[in-house]
Amino acid sequence: MNPALAGRELVLGYPRSTVVHGVSVALEAGAVTALIGPNGSGKSTVLRSLARLHPVMSGTVEVAGADIAPLGAREFARQVTLLSQSRPHPSGLTVNDVVAFGRHPHRRRFAALTEADRQSIDHAMDLTGTAVMADRPVDQLSGGELQRVWLASCLAQDTGVLLLDEPTNHLDLRYQVETLDLLRDLADHHGTAIGVVLHDLNQTATVADRVVLLHHGRVRAAGDPADVLTAEHLSEVYELPIGTMRHPDTGRMRIDPRGRHHVRR
Repeated sequence: MNPALAGRELVLGYPRSTVVHGVSVALEAGAVTALIGPNGSGKSTVLRSLARLHPVMSGTVEVAGADIAPLGAREFARQVTLLSQSRPHPSGLTVNDVVAFGRHPHRRRFAALTEADRQSIDHAMDLTGTAVMADRPVDQLSGGELQRVWLASCLAQDTGVLLLDEPTNHLDLRYQVETLDLLRDLADHHGTAIGVVLHDLNQTATVADRVVLLHHGRVRAAGDPADVLTAEHLSEVYELPIGTMRHPDTGRMRIDPRGRHHVRR
């Protein structure tokens, strides 16, 4: 079976530099794939190329085994959605208005919302805890609240592939945990293929089925979290001593970076 979304031997860059060198990533239905690595490793660039927002110098991006190049923007948006780091800060709109943007690929131009649209919008707001603020102006929201509203808009798009670039950024601890739980629910119960860029390695160990570790625009390691999140790999890539262990209750990897003032207590 073909992956839901895949990048094959991607070479990516900008007019005067190449930043990603032959990276391959496959997102499977019902699984969470995390892209990790230091700043500048190319993980967000790879994610944006999978969303067709960054040009591919060489290689291909495929949806269900087919090259995305022939797909129109609306057809692609019915299959793949991205929660990016940089999003507009709309004014004069309510939360409900912003979440409704997610239905754009499914609507005819200037058409009113259908019952199916409204159900998708309501469901997305319920999942993200934004239903209680549906009528609030987005101008009045905190950064964390607005982050959840944009996530709801992505969910309302109702695609089989969900891409997220640092989705827990700006969120307090409760909503960080709830967002990771939501990603697992979408993968486990809805069969969504999820690709997510994360900086927090412990969050990666918590949520991911597969991890791709990038370093200087190349894949250093990829596979099961326990095989990728090793002290050897992480210490090399992040250039500081990093210890790892399995949590006694969950069995998941726990990451322990050790700075100059690391002291056993």
